[in-house]
Amino acid sequence: METTSTDRSVGLGIFFVLIAMAGAGAMLGAEASTNLAAAGFAGAVAAGCLAVVAIHAYAE
Repeated sequence: METTSTDRSVGLGIFFVLIAMAGAGAMLGAEASTNLAAAGFAGAVAAGCLAVVAIHAYAE
């Protein structure tokens, strides 16, 4: 029996959302350094974009 569909889009979407949440947490936790907060924000935005792309790229 062969598999005709996968859940890769959901898995990658969740993975990138978790990375985005980690970036947002780094942004909130970086009270003393604006550079670290900016890097956390940039990481969160990039991972959020990749989550949307992954869901659309692998959806059937």
